[in-house]
Amino acid sequence: MVELAISPVAWVHNSRRTTEDDDWGGLVSEVRLDESIPEESLEGLETYSHAEIIFQFHLVGDREVVTGARHPRENPAWPKVGIFAQRARLRPNRLGLSAVHILRREGRSLYVEGLDAVEGTPVVDIKPVMAEFLPRGPVHQPEWTHDMMEDYWKMPKEGLA
Repeated sequence: MVELAISPVAWVHNSRRTTEDDDWGGLVSEVRLDESIPEESLEGLETYSHAEIIFQFHLVGDREVVTGARHPRENPAWPKVGIFAQRARLRPNRLGLSAVHILRREGRSLYVEGLDAVEGTPVVDIKPVMAEFLPRGPVHQPEWTHDMMEDYWKMPKEGLA
């Protein structure tokens, strides 16, 4: 196996401290560049409506990582599927990907909505969303995933943040 060395380019700052699977709606996050990255690297990103944020699930411990199959969210009502057939944070390289709405840019910070990452999360890359990179053709997914995601983007319950 090849070892990769990836350093954070930015850090997430928001009010979310817990990693529950639901209630991410309305969360505004500041993605602040690491001091090693020049401010000009964000130049022009604010002209896009959306960006993809690639981040590390830094709170997942080595013993929590799943490399095989499991029931998503440990729910036996949903089929046992491989870790690469779900978007769980317990994945081998602990990488997350979110398409976020860009609200604004202020100097070294990008303010976004729709980032399902907690305070202090390391960001390993930021990419603009371009129509030409979206899926070509219809997108389909198993019916059970719609049930699983029903509350994911709802507004947080009191005390969750």
